[in-house]
Amino acid sequence: MLRRLCVSLLSFAIVMSVPVVRGSASSDPASRGSDSDRLARIQHIVVIYEENHSFDNLYGSWEGVNGLTSATPQRKTQVNQAGVPFTCLKQNDVNLTSPPLLATCSDTTTASPFVSRFFNEPFTIDDYIPATAATCPNGLPNGARGGCTKDLVHRYYQEQYQLNNGRQNRYVTGSDSIGLTMGVYRTSDLPIYQFLHADGHPHYAIGDAFFQSAFGGSFLNHQWLIAAATPVWPDAVNDGSGNDLHSVVDATGMPVSYPLYASASGTAVKDLQLTASCKPAPGRGPTPAGVVCGDYAINTIQPISQPFSPGTALARRLPLQTAPTIGDRLSGAGVDWAWYSGGWSNANGNVNARGWTNGAGPTCSDPNAFTNATWPNCPDKLFQFHHQPFNYYAAYAPGTAARTAHLRDEEEFLELANSSTDVCKLKPVSFVKPVGVENEHPGYASESVGSDHLVDLLEALTNSRCAKDTLVIVTYDEFGGQWDHATPPGQGGTPGVHDIWGPGTRLPLLVISPFLRGDFVVDHAPSDTTSILATIERRFGLAPLTSRDAAVRDLSTVYDAKSPFDEDPD
Repeated sequence: MLRRLCVSLLSFAIVMSVPVVRGSASSDPASRGSDSDRLARIQHIVVIYEENHSFDNLYGSWEGVNGLTSATPQRKTQVNQAGVPFTCLKQNDVNLTSPPLLATCSDTTTASPFVSRFFNEPFTIDDYIPATAATCPNGLPNGARGGCTKDLVHRYYQEQYQLNNGRQNRYVTGSDSIGLTMGVYRTSDLPIYQFLHADGHPHYAIGDAFFQSAFGGSFLNHQWLIAAATPVWPDAVNDGSGNDLHSVVDATGMPVSYPLYASASGTAVKDLQLTASCKPAPGRGPTPAGVVCGDYAINTIQPISQPFSPGTALARRLPLQTAPTIGDRLSGAGVDWAWYSGGWSNANGNVNARGWTNGAGPTCSDPNAFTNATWPNCPDKLFQFHHQPFNYYAAYAPGTAARTAHLRDEEEFLELANSSTDVCKLKPVSFVKPVGVENEHPGYASESVGSDHLVDLLEALTNSRCAKDTLVIVTYDEFGGQWDHATPPGQGGTPGVHDIWGPGTRLPLLVISPFLRGDFVVDHAPSDTTSILATIERRFGLAPLTSRDAAVRDLSTVYDAKSPFDEDPD
């Protein structure tokens, strides 16, 4: 059963700003960092927010972690809509279907039998789509190689179905990309792995119990990164018209049919931007009991403020949000910070600022700009508007001083990190969001090229004057539709901090700090995306934003972690 809750918008009002949290972080205050000074020597926190990979998908073969070798055969086995294990993995990525691959497996567990190259278990993507492959038609310029897969669905209701109450066995059935969900990368071939195994590498920790805060995709998890809450659209249209953006789900909570999932509601289901309505308009089916409902923005939706995807109608753009964010908390305490986004100057129209490439007008001169963009707002074709969470908030609306001060271009961050001065020029808190082609997102970005860019960022930091007192946190916004074997807190009775919004699938977490107990340690302490907020809050003495970031562990647990190969690391 999906762990869901159907309540009215009024009863959800408190949840939006202060989620109902079940479970607790730890009875030991020191484990949460509340009575320790483990973060006291950190003067700069840098959060690098990559895109769309589960832990097993990228880090599953990293030595010493709870990875692929820890997963039982049952955890690696996917089941069909009736709960019967598949024999094979059906594929629809053009590089994985049979043909062109020779079929070695035959499956009769569904109404339409199929053949496949792949048995029902994880497989290594690199064996079929290497980094040298030219399979990135939507992303890399000039025909560059990089080995892209197709994109995989990663949305709010679908992920809950895929998790199957912690069994982790419906990723294939609940996806448009079916068998690709079980693909993993050869960890040792990743540029980030090679960087962290080279001579003189920085001290680092892998967190192997870190989960995305909220079910679903990038939009919602970016919001949870800065606000620990789900955005709301007050009095959203609820009349069944084209501007009614409420989802419609079937009895199992699914809003759509897929190649291996047929909704009993047929074409009545709708996979839209908002949660299902608690009182659907006439003509729309009832929302089943137990399904989260209301006027909550859960899937990709455009902001009301520029920059937004050119041509998006006003009626389909989310009104300005007013909930508190980590930026508000930092500014209120006099702590400087910035969100550095690749392509921001072009998208926001910051003419001649760092990162600007669109000339003096009157049209956008960069050939990579949206063809229907209006100068000076000239976003790159792979600039992701829903990856700019502060742009959804009234406090950072166009024309505000806060927007100018805190929403900046990634090129400016690189300039600060690469400064040759004797003093670190980084702000106390920096969020770094690479542009689409460099953020590792399947479908329009290459894993290898994105990992190369991540290494560039880390080299800039670890070779700078900032390295001696900077905590670098690298993680991913969400799972990108990729399978992981670890059960999230709250699923199937698994203990840990959770609420109606999540956590969801486990993600890679990399922490670089000069104060670790060894040059490589593995942290098994449970945490989620809001643990990043908790780390910033506890380091700078800030009040929590909601009950979720108040309850989770912060990431200072890495300072207690040990090397998996040495019980007493230096």
